[in-house]
Amino acid sequence: MGGHGRRRAGPGEEFWQYRPAHSGDAARFVDWRRSARSDTQFVRDREWQLAQSLSLWVDGSASMRFTGAPTGRAARPTKGARARLLALALAVLAVRGGERVGLSGPLAPPRPGRAQLMTLAALLGDDAAPGPDYGTPEVAGIAAQGRAVFLSDFFGDIGAIAAALGALADRGVTGVMLQILDPAEEDFPFDGRTIFESMGGRLRHETREAADLRARYRARLAERRERLARMAAEAGWQFSTHRTATPPEAALLWLHAALERGRG
Repeated sequence: MGGHGRRRAGPGEEFWQYRPAHSGDAARFVDWRRSARSDTQFVRDREWQLAQSLSLWVDGSASMRFTGAPTGRAARPTKGARARLLALALAVLAVRGGERVGLSGPLAPPRPGRAQLMTLAALLGDDAAPGPDYGTPEVAGIAAQGRAVFLSDFFGDIGAIAAALGALADRGVTGVMLQILDPAEEDFPFDGRTIFESMGGRLRHETREAADLRARYRARLAERRERLARMAAEAGWQFSTHRTATPPEAALLWLHAALERGRG
């Protein structure tokens, strides 16, 4: 993290190329050791580097408030709480590395520095009233040629997700998608008469034999995950899944490594 090469000469610390000195080049820019090996004077160019923008989209929809932890057992965070924690931790790493980081949308455009971290902590720490049942990525304010991170369960409109990825890919934005799920959403541990209701209360389904739905549900979930991974790959992004029952450190390390891979 920090300064990123732009594959052209300019201000920076890394060597880029030698080029013949031109009229107007100051003597202090001439590399005399390289020039001594020929009859031509050479200038040592450095690669132009600048801080890159990182934009975070944290799904704030009602579905992210779900946790399937049984009553009386160890508490398990909601998907939204885990997403906000990972977003803030990633922001800390980015700012420490000299990056500009912010949230997609108008509230916190990418900026460097500790003050920006305080702004992000206030926004991500506020468990605001949920929006619709399921979220779709907000791409406004994501800088062209920058990077982005989407943290969501991605249960929203798959077409809207594809459109967002396509729009960002057209602007040279690379990034990662981390699907955050509760174990109950993957394992489907339901039997007998069960009432399924969306967190926003807009959707409701009752069944007398929930176990009969398990195989079809898991197949549909696997199908969606495969489609999300394929969409991400087509846009030049990376995709993974994180369960809220597992420690967040592994997910944070994956996010950090994925951003580094995508930068190359």
